[in-house]
Amino acid sequence: MRTVPWLTPGSRSLRTHLLVWLLLPQLVLWAAAAFITYNVAARYANLAIDRNLYQSSQALGRQVKPLGNGLLIDFPRAARDIIESDPDDKVYYMVSSPPGEFILGNHKLPLPPNGATMPPYNDPVFYNATVADQNGTPVSVRIAALYVGWGEDDTPQTMLVQVAKSRASRDALAGQILVDMALPLSGLVLLMSVIVWAGIRAGLAPLARLRDAVVDRAPDNLTPIQLATSPEEVRVLVNALNELLHAVQHSVAGQRRFISDAAHQLRTPLAGLKGQTELALKETDDPALKARLQRVHDSATRSAHLVSQLLTLARAEPESTNSMGRSRFDLRRTVEEATAEMVPRALAAGIDLGMADPGARSPQPVMVDANALLIREAVVNVVDNAIRYAGRGAEVTVRVLAQDQKAIVEVEDSGPGIPPEHHQAVFERFFRATHEGSGCGLGLAIVKEIVERHDGRVELHSRIPRGLRVHIQLRRAT
Repeated sequence: MRTVPWLTPGSRSLRTHLLVWLLLPQLVLWAAAAFITYNVAARYANLAIDRNLYQSSQALGRQVKPLGNGLLIDFPRAARDIIESDPDDKVYYMVSSPPGEFILGNHKLPLPPNGATMPPYNDPVFYNATVADQNGTPVSVRIAALYVGWGEDDTPQTMLVQVAKSRASRDALAGQILVDMALPLSGLVLLMSVIVWAGIRAGLAPLARLRDAVVDRAPDNLTPIQLATSPEEVRVLVNALNELLHAVQHSVAGQRRFISDAAHQLRTPLAGLKGQTELALKETDDPALKARLQRVHDSATRSAHLVSQLLTLARAEPESTNSMGRSRFDLRRTVEEATAEMVPRALAAGIDLGMADPGARSPQPVMVDANALLIREAVVNVVDNAIRYAGRGAEVTVRVLAQDQKAIVEVEDSGPGIPPEHHQAVFERFFRATHEGSGCGLGLAIVKEIVERHDGRVELHSRIPRGLRVHIQLRRAT
């Protein structure tokens, strides 16, 4: 079964669908009313014209009088002018006896379509026919025919009186009646259409408010949707959405609690394992045992780093971010402190780590409204990634810039960099562009999570001839 696209609810908006289904019957009824009005107008126009034709045929019939066995025609010019007095239409007339044998008139008219049956005398017959005018052009006419009896009783005779008028006047009258009735009716249909449109708009307003409530909320906002007043159908939809949001919120919160609890529980035994392996490495001189202990120590270090990253990721989640709050602080100072803390690690890895201030000797503060702890964690993760993967002998440069309403943190390194096709993938959790280093694939994912929670963005750019630049952009405090 084929469907009409503009009548299918799924192909257009609900407002358009309702308008079509409410206005289409109005148009159909308007067309039906116009058709009925025209036919009624034509009927009454026919009645008026038929009455006029009947009176004219009676008047014409009185001009022919029986006289003995013959007929006396008394048809002066004044009587002819009366019959042909219509200035807007041509009048045709004819008197014949017997019917069809012309004795008087200005045009030959066709006989009535009554076959062998003749109506009673003086009862008019009305019918439509076509005649040719003086130029031979066919003209549609309305004819009134009147049979009149005359002659002696033993020799009765019949006279036929016919008067015809063009149907143009009838059509003009019917058209005028139609226009006079259709214009007010069209105005009423238009007014009703406006009322229907306003009613649909008012009826769908709760759906528009629900759409705004869903579209305008942040992806991490799982609080119930609140609509002050709404119809029952919309309330049912809102309740279903709120139940879904509650279930999602409960599931996500459970996952976050599990990650946080598991990470907390793992930190202590991993720290103990690292301490024990460090002591064992110092106390043994057996090369084979020392190699095995070193592998255990490296695994414990990697696991501890993973647990620390999981905790940071849990703190960067929306609920934790909202509960920690924001404050105004100097981004430049925070980045300097975080970089200074990473210097010992950089020295141990053979990395030249430093800050670059392209401004004056006393750079101006760069104020931001954010969570200082999380922003510091993001910077630490970026610098830590550079130290882990740049390689011994590389340089890592950190700088803070202020551009209009933007606060920018850039971390550059002269290491091997990341292929451009992986610049987006490295922000996914547990994705590693290389198998070298001791990372766990969460560092840049944490950075992206933290930056986006602060309405910022983070990008990677390749350096020439080699290296990588991490570009973090936040909103500067006004």
